[in-house]
Amino acid sequence: MSVSARLREASASPLWWALLYFFCLLCGYYVLRPVRDAMGASADATAVFPAAWIDWAQAHGWALKDFVLQVLFTCTFAVMLLLQPVYGALVARFPRRVFLPLVYLFFIVCLLGFHWAFQTQASGRGMLFFVWIAVFNLFAVTVFWSYMADVFDEHQARRLYGYIGAGGTAGAVLGPLLTQALVGVIGVAHLLLVSAALLSVCVLCIVRLRGWAIRRERRHGLASGEAAMGGSVWAGLRLVWQRPLLRAMAITLFFSVGAATLLYNQQAAIAREFYPDPAAATAYFARIDSAVNLLAILTQLLLTRWLLGRFGPAPALLMPALVLLLGFGLLLASPLPVMVAIVQVAQRAGEFALAKPARETLYTRVDRPSRYQGKAVIDTAVFRGTDLAFVWIHKAVAAAGTATVFATGAIAAAGMLGGVCAILRARRGLGEAASVSALPTSAQPLRGET
Repeated sequence: MSVSARLREASASPLWWALLYFFCLLCGYYVLRPVRDAMGASADATAVFPAAWIDWAQAHGWALKDFVLQVLFTCTFAVMLLLQPVYGALVARFPRRVFLPLVYLFFIVCLLGFHWAFQTQASGRGMLFFVWIAVFNLFAVTVFWSYMADVFDEHQARRLYGYIGAGGTAGAVLGPLLTQALVGVIGVAHLLLVSAALLSVCVLCIVRLRGWAIRRERRHGLASGEAAMGGSVWAGLRLVWQRPLLRAMAITLFFSVGAATLLYNQQAAIAREFYPDPAAATAYFARIDSAVNLLAILTQLLLTRWLLGRFGPAPALLMPALVLLLGFGLLLASPLPVMVAIVQVAQRAGEFALAKPARETLYTRVDRPSRYQGKAVIDTAVFRGTDLAFVWIHKAVAAAGTATVFATGAIAAAGMLGGVCAILRARRGLGEAASVSALPTSAQPLRGET
């Protein structure tokens, strides 16, 4: 049997469990996302904010209903920062077999609590749910990919991450369809129980994949995930600051999310101008979402595996950055809704189908603290901090006109390209760093991989 055939045979079962895991995770999230979006778009402040907040705002002369998204984004970032050391303590003090199921069981218990809150129309439920969904999405997904880096080595990741990503995309497509079909029958509150059931399947997948993670660690002589990794609750921040690869990942994500936020917000402004009718605007956004999902799943199935397997992560990282830079250049020349839609589809599909899987393959070559602690900081605090910063940056530059927004987006896209180049430079040192991950956690240096 050839080496490639043996790899296929060895990875077949974990692939299917990983597919099921990601499918259920994103399906459960996208069942809930329309509920969150409805809360964020609500003009009824009493359905979103606690009564005490509304009273305080009125006493100071301003209406919370006019600042719903700004307040929700700010609260989300604040909660993300508060939870970062909690997550750091969890992964530092408990072995993988404990903290991975614990993360998802915590989210399931939260869903049961929100089910009660929506059933009883509790005050402030909208704000809490909006913030919780953002926390759930980022922490649950980053934990998933960290675990995949425990289960699969780099060669398997290059071959399989495209398929796993496609499984998640399929879940993302099915989730909203379930919401549309069920919300009129069972109501909003009971949708939360549907999501909780899907997360329960994720816990089962975590348990079933554990054996393959242990075997991979033994086969490669890596530090065991069955022991607590130790370290400070703030270890993730220190790792991102000190390790070149993680630092480059954070820089790339900063500019990538920044460019995407500018594009998304300006798209909304252009849609308001060209599609004043709500039904027409909804159809415009729906067409974009459908095109993104279709292009993403086709790319994941037909291109991602081949590209990563044959050329490694470099092309998959560079292509989305170059496309985004070109897209903003085209928008400067022609800021029409159809051009905005084309660039939006290319940006989102490129991120989901190419850039994300390529970045995740690199985490298979770093140690567990980098995968669980450093990666969590990048995917949560850096992501949400950038999102918040560029929401306000857009508000400032939009006053100077659409061209200024797209020029700022082009600068952000250029920064993203520079970040990708930094990732590829840092990647060259991973060969030397591979032996570091085999050391006991307490013996691993905190200096860069090079």
